[in-house]
Amino acid sequence: MKIRTRGLFAGLILAAVALAATATVDPNLYLNDVKFLASQDLRGRGTGSPELEKAAAYLERNYRQLGIKPVGKVYQQPFPVTTDAALGKANRFQFTENGRATTLQFPGEFVPFNFSQTGPMAGAVVFAGYGITAPEYSYDDYAGLDVKGKIVLVLRHEPQESDSKSPFEGKTFTQHAQFAAKATNAKLHGASGVVLITDSGNHPGAADELEKFGVTVGPTNARIAFLQVKQARVEKWFTDAGKSLDKIQADIDKDLKPQSFAFPDTIRVEANLDIQRAVRTVHNLAAFLPGQTDEYVIIGAHYDHLGLGGQHSLAPSQTGTVHPGADDNASGTAGVMELARYFAKQPRRQRGILFLNFAGEEQGLLGSAFYADHPLLPLDKAVTMINLDMIGRMRDNKLYIGGAASGSNLKDVLEKLIPASGLKVDYAGGASSGSSDHTSFTSHQVPALFFFSGLHGDYHKPSDTWDKIDAPAAAKLLAMVAEVAQALRDAPERPAFVKLAAPTSGSSTSSAGPATGYGAYFGSIPDFAEGITGVKFSDVRENSPAAKAGLKGGDIMTEFDGKPIQNLYDFTYALRGKKPGDEVKVKVTRDGKPIEVGVVLSRRE
Repeated sequence: MKIRTRGLFAGLILAAVALAATATVDPNLYLNDVKFLASQDLRGRGTGSPELEKAAAYLERNYRQLGIKPVGKVYQQPFPVTTDAALGKANRFQFTENGRATTLQFPGEFVPFNFSQTGPMAGAVVFAGYGITAPEYSYDDYAGLDVKGKIVLVLRHEPQESDSKSPFEGKTFTQHAQFAAKATNAKLHGASGVVLITDSGNHPGAADELEKFGVTVGPTNARIAFLQVKQARVEKWFTDAGKSLDKIQADIDKDLKPQSFAFPDTIRVEANLDIQRAVRTVHNLAAFLPGQTDEYVIIGAHYDHLGLGGQHSLAPSQTGTVHPGADDNASGTAGVMELARYFAKQPRRQRGILFLNFAGEEQGLLGSAFYADHPLLPLDKAVTMINLDMIGRMRDNKLYIGGAASGSNLKDVLEKLIPASGLKVDYAGGASSGSSDHTSFTSHQVPALFFFSGLHGDYHKPSDTWDKIDAPAAAKLLAMVAEVAQALRDAPERPAFVKLAAPTSGSSTSSAGPATGYGAYFGSIPDFAEGITGVKFSDVRENSPAAKAGLKGGDIMTEFDGKPIQNLYDFTYALRGKKPGDEVKVKVTRDGKPIEVGVVLSRRE
């Protein structure tokens, strides 16, 4: 429902704010919460860890002390999460060369990647260059190569990496160099497994070190075996094939013509990869202050972080070290707690407030996605969701606010309150529209605001510590959030949800969903729930190619352009190879029934 008289609404907001007491937040109490959550004892609050459960118990205890009751009988909402992978004891790699068997040492001479499929891998071997298919650069290591049911041996990185004039952009790796991209490309070509070796010809004198297990970004399970071996252990394979690995790399760099080939049938691989993945129960927390009506405002933040590092750490060499996550997101979690303290002392208003703390955000918005799919209160009664993520290191009074366009009058609310706050607000830069838990609510038609103080050099590193939090500035930010929440509680009209449309020509608006390096735009918004084979759409953008083809939220994509889609990485990779104007066949399941549509891709601006 649109607001017909903008001036009248603005006046009502001002009246509501005038009736409210000026919000105050105690920076000392705020910092105490941050210190606890980011302490060494909580070991980075990794999802699935005992320390995350300690944090949950701490939050619940605080809600109880404030007299804010749960929704229903308990504060904690359980949901399952597949935790980070660990190496099992049954990893084995053996190859036969001219009838002689060689067994490699584990983990010194080979190691699987954390996103690898677990289980046996056996067969003939094909060399597939860098394992790259890049139509935008007219380069394809798989051109004319039959790898179905076979194991591909591929090089690390990409061609011409030292050439600044290279179409591969030189010195700055493209997405094709990512390990997960090489895995997906091999799978889409029908390979049964991938063996990665270093491209020593491009790095003379560099040590041939295996990738550390657990630090590589990728899906939970790429559904293909993927491991790295020491180059020296397979170099004789090239000699047996009458080839030189150094010359192959030099020839590819010279003219970007692939040098792929099948190794002799006398070379066979037999391996077993053992990656252990545990499914653990973690918890969201919900506490509710009721209002005079059944409508309510949500104030939320995720309380998990990276634990001891792993694939999302930006200091991978320090995996095994506590990543305390003071700003990300002890700062937002403490902010929710301080707002709970403030509102617990206020009289009942027109609308209630639901305080939410999410687990699993760092693994893909898992907690907020689960809550939005299994709400404890009807989501159609939620007037706005306010998300606090990394609010502890505001610089020069600059605050980023995302989502102001998701509600018909949210910008009006903000514009009436910002001047008195003394904050410099940026509605566009610094905060991606799809980077935090508010996305789970906008995909369910709930307007959402995202408060964010900006990235910094300690993001996702062990150096994100509590002593760098600017508590007085955070308290100032939270005072403004309190005023926004109060205005939304009392406003006579609730914001009408505004669905984000497809980007128009010349727009810089980012789009949730797979990003591409080739310019093609699809228009889906992914649902990050676990346990789904394919890509589930939480929504599709208005007037996007997906919407025009009749695709809807809830659809699960299983095939794109004839290629099986098992996870978001597969979709991202398949879409990257398409151009605006291409028409592709897309298969989805809807309510358990298969549907096939043609989608004409457009340009991502």
